Amino acid sequence: MTGSASHQNPYRMLALVACGIVILDQIAKAAVLHYVPLHQGFAVIPGFFNITHIHNPGGAFGFLAKYGSGWGRIFFTVASMLAIGVILYFYQKTPATQVALRGGFALILGGAVGNLIDRVRFGKVVDFLDVYIGDLHWPAFNVADSAVSIGIVIFAFHLVFNKLPE
Repeated sequence: MTGSASHQNPYRMLALVACGIVILDQIAKAAVLHYVPLHQGFAVIPGFFNITHIHNPGGAFGFLAKYGSGWGRIFFTVASMLAIGVILYFYQKTPATQVALRGGFALILGGAVGNLIDRVRFGKVVDFLDVYIGDLHWPAFNVADSAVSIGIVIFAFHLVFNKLPE
């Protein structure tokens, strides 16, 4: 056999990881939409982690949420589509030997698509993961945001310790 499956089909990992993230994200959001009333929640780890149903019209972690309606909605939708294009470009330019970096791009792609689905369906993103200590709350987020964040950390690690794809 000549080469591994990832060398034969360079988009296999991209499709598997990104689709897996989209599926997990949409299943989790559907469960929250169905079982947890808006602005309600429950403790998973008291004093640290809740499931809390909110809608975010802004970017990841509530970034620019006050601009999420009207033109803001169009901006975030177009920005998501552009990000998807950039990620696909970077993925295509990344050598198959850079498995971790390609995996990071696949995570970012899956997260971007997961949140784009919400923007198209609802005009906002369903968030539900609420991490906090005492009165200090991290902005609520979701599976897609988590995937994007992990992918960005992998990309940043690559930028700091390696070089950009050629």
